[in-house]
Amino acid sequence: MKDIDLSKGGANHQKAKGTDDTMTTAQGVAVADDQNWLKAGARGPGLLEDQIAREKIFHFDHERIPERVVHARGYGVHGHFELKEAIPELSRAAIFNETGVKTPTFTRFSTVAGNKGSPDLARDVRGFATKFYTKEGNWDLVGNNIPVFFIQDAIKFPDLVHAAKPAPDRGFPQAQTAHDNFWDFISLSPEAMHMVMWIMSDRAIPRSFRFMEGFGVHTFRLLNAKGESHYVKFHWKPKQGLQSVIWNEALKINGSDPDFHRRDMWDAIDAGDFPKWDLGIQVFDDNFADQFEFDILDATKIIPEEQVPVRIIGTLTLDANVDNFFAETEQVAFCTQNVVPGIDFTNDPLLQGRNFSYLDTQLKRLGGPNFTHIPINAPRCPVRHYQQDGHMAMTNPKGRVNYEPNSWDHGEGPRENPQAGFTSFAEKVDGVKQRVRSEMFADHYSQARQFYISQTAVEQTHMANALTFELSKVERADIRTRMVGHLLNIDDGLAQEVADGLGLAELPPRIEAAREPLNDLPASDALSILKNGPGSFKGRKLGIYIAEGGDADMVDALKEAAKAAGGMVEIIAPHIAGAKLSNGQVVAADQKIDGGASVLYDAVALVMGKAAAENFAKDKPSIDFVNDAFAHAKFIAYAPDVRPLLSGAGVADRMDDGFVELTGKNMTGSFIDKCGELRFWQRDAVKQD
Repeated sequence: MKDIDLSKGGANHQKAKGTDDTMTTAQGVAVADDQNWLKAGARGPGLLEDQIAREKIFHFDHERIPERVVHARGYGVHGHFELKEAIPELSRAAIFNETGVKTPTFTRFSTVAGNKGSPDLARDVRGFATKFYTKEGNWDLVGNNIPVFFIQDAIKFPDLVHAAKPAPDRGFPQAQTAHDNFWDFISLSPEAMHMVMWIMSDRAIPRSFRFMEGFGVHTFRLLNAKGESHYVKFHWKPKQGLQSVIWNEALKINGSDPDFHRRDMWDAIDAGDFPKWDLGIQVFDDNFADQFEFDILDATKIIPEEQVPVRIIGTLTLDANVDNFFAETEQVAFCTQNVVPGIDFTNDPLLQGRNFSYLDTQLKRLGGPNFTHIPINAPRCPVRHYQQDGHMAMTNPKGRVNYEPNSWDHGEGPRENPQAGFTSFAEKVDGVKQRVRSEMFADHYSQARQFYISQTAVEQTHMANALTFELSKVERADIRTRMVGHLLNIDDGLAQEVADGLGLAELPPRIEAAREPLNDLPASDALSILKNGPGSFKGRKLGIYIAEGGDADMVDALKEAAKAAGGMVEIIAPHIAGAKLSNGQVVAADQKIDGGASVLYDAVALVMGKAAAENFAKDKPSIDFVNDAFAHAKFIAYAPDVRPLLSGAGVADRMDDGFVELTGKNMTGSFIDKCGELRFWQRDAVKQD
């Protein structure tokens, strides 16, 4: 049988001799054939001596590194931070004293509980970690989109994560907390009740990374040139405003596009719509700390903005997608211990434990102590030290000297610098060695109640529904009952709603509080998403469902109005090739109707001829498109000819002020203006303020 080399048939398969893009091995040796393993004869066994094939397979076998235990599913973006207001009276850090200077950054957003393959819209905390490549070294602000945490002491972190992760015997559920182990742990950990209110709120299902806040969580210190200390909490305030989705919508988005958040960020930056956050600081002194109702070192507590206003000092702009996901997003290593002179730690027991844990984690994930040699982790300022060797060392000290002090380099090598170097705050520390917590840490319900009463009626209903849903997945009745007992310490009405939703015959006893809750804490508007919406359609997406005979001028007017408001537009049609409109032109579609569900858009418009509307009134994807938009309280614009589809979807007799009939092109602007409210919440079947 004649040997035929089938591998050489592809167009442009081989490069011309002398070209500068010749494929090489990792050793730089040119590759003549990347299609066939070296064999003993055309049909003979593969030869072990084929160093090119072995290197390729070897690298493939080892191209995955251990995924993060938490925050495994992440998405990274490059950007810069620009200081708008210098604060030398508070901090000597150069990043806070050079107004107008742009500091390069890398920000990684993430979910916490799920693995790398889990969906984006899981109900979960979102990581919001930013690495600042400052002139004085790397500063990592490792935060979340929620300002508090489940636990007060880092020793409980393994227990929390084990409880939230899939059960060890069955390996499920993935990327969700609606199961016995999680709620068993929570119901036995009253300190988690404040965080529970946050994760059961819409904060845990953000519409986009672009529309969520970020928080440093812990109390840090700022040190000025005189060594004077002030306490500080860091806040990221999105210039795009806040926005979340509702639970039913989140479930359907995960089905329609499990990469929804990633795609949203990529598309926005690719389109030049760069998301921005203001960096704000809450600064206070020992006098405030002594008078505050709670311990400032307690990571389960916030400092309300009404008590200490957030002072805006600069802006983060994310303006460049990564070139390689693995090299940058996957290999980036954040450590809470990474601070620069002028920023210091406090005795927050959770922060102290994180400072140990994060460095230890990077050693495990990235193979050794030289992870700072990886470009995404490498400082952008000079690095000088005598550290050497270790796994994957990219640089080593030159010459004979690898220790300090030494007399070989005539004083020219790296030396300590008391003036410029990092110094810790000279805090007096005195106490008995013991395993205890401050008595001030014992109030677990007051701020949980404050968060709840700060929400609008719509948001409160969503919280009650979330608690009911999560606890309904718990098999053990005693765990469900115990959680309702905790809720009685937060709000009687909330506890009753959840008890009713779970079908409890009667309310359980109130869980005894370690410290009597404060029931007179005032509501804080800053804690509500709906009270801090954008007020415009900027950065949002309109989905226009078109079909044969649709008014071409209307479609163009909708596009123009949305784009004028800073929004984005996608066209959905029965076929990906598009649809022929009233002017005879075929408008191409971005999505086919059964792949472009209305859950992917912030508002929708329906533009099609009467015959098409009558036809699609019996089409399941078209009906779902309308029904979901209606159920999720979205604004809906429609051409008059579309009424048959509205009737087919069963909403024609339920139309409200969230519907806009497009009787002329001038109505498109009015529709987009309405869309600035993002949702028509009056349609939602909830109690009203």
